Amino acid sequence: MIAYVFPGQGAQFEGMGKDLYSADKDSKSIFDKADDVLGYKLSEIMFDGSAEDLKETKITQPALFVHAIASYHKGGGGHKPSAVAGHSLGEFSALVANGTLTFEDGLQLVYQRAMAMQAACDKVPGTMAAILGLENAQVEEICSGIDEVVVPANYNCPGQLVISGSKSGIDVAVEKFTEAGARRAIVLPVGGAFHSPLMMPAQEQLAEAIEKTSFHTPNCPVYQNVSAKPETDPGIIKANLVAQLTGAVKWTQTMENMISDGVKSIIEVGGNGKVISGLFKKVDRKFPTSAL
Repeated sequence: MIAYVFPGQGAQFEGMGKDLYSADKDSKSIFDKADDVLGYKLSEIMFDGSAEDLKETKITQPALFVHAIASYHKGGGGHKPSAVAGHSLGEFSALVANGTLTFEDGLQLVYQRAMAMQAACDKVPGTMAAILGLENAQVEEICSGIDEVVVPANYNCPGQLVISGSKSGIDVAVEKFTEAGARRAIVLPVGGAFHSPLMMPAQEQLAEAIEKTSFHTPNCPVYQNVSAKPETDPGIIKANLVAQLTGAVKWTQTMENMISDGVKSIIEVGGNGKVISGLFKKVDRKFPTSAL
């Protein structure tokens, strides 16, 4: 079994997609279609924008999504994954890859998600921090004892958990994790408290958009972030996608479940091709990975 996996924010890079656009007609058509759907030249920002331009949530999310699908369709596509998964934003790319969403519908949802998340960040400032070297249970316990919004947000790999919450709450949390013996406890340069209750306003907006969008029966299972389980029922996939905005990304659990379910290798699609592969190596350093 081969699974195709898609990265989320953090995998962007300057000039992303420029080579694809000039070298492959199938990929080029994806970029052109994206510009038409969005009504502005996202491709120009991707190809020639600065690193700062690409860090803006409203640019990063659609850019990574379009780059992933353009990479997937390079040379006409024709891929037949046994399963798919995506980290946070990458789940939308995975749902296009397995036929649950059309590219156009996926892009519209990603753009609306990005704008809703940006508005939520502007309304209630928050941030995130990486906690390295502690067991998940210990991180969860410390978070639950803080009298502000601080929750586990990204279970990235064993020994690496990202927390999310209010700025003052995260400051308190970093002190507590340092005292508890974390190898590192550092605030991340992000624009908001993603995958936390502070994203509730964005979740409400996205839920409405998702409900109006057609979700088709996929051609292979998608391991979803909030459950870490393979899903094929469009109704469950919809509900999990809505829950993802305020729920934790259970990526460690997803990788472990994929391997125990018989996935023998993964192909990382889009972004810099290294993020998801690196996380799988943290679970099993000999696990076969490649990039598309």
